[in-house]
Amino acid sequence: MYSIVYSTTESRDEARKIAGELVKSKLAACVNIHHIDSIYSWEGQIEEDEEFAISVKTTTSKVQKVTDRIKEMHSYELPAIVSWEISGDKEYLEWISEITD
Repeated sequence: MYSIVYSTTESRDEARKIAGELVKSKLAACVNIHHIDSIYSWEGQIEEDEEFAISVKTTTSKVQKVTDRIKEMHSYELPAIVSWEISGDKEYLEWISEITD
């Protein structure tokens, strides 16, 4: 089974640092970084920020390790980390397994 883990960061540098570590440690086969605008509620206020989202492609069995590593490296007090299982092209999914073994 395969999953995407999604998180947001405050800077491109932080996103690249986390992405690089996840790929280097074979917790992720690929990480995409996206520039986004976020509007959210925090401590009773409506906030608006530019952030950088990461989409981490991994096996479902590694989601908790990915989550733990993101938390260790993240600058936010409460980082947004969510995941969902995915399906897709068999060859691509097999590549994810090969890279993360």
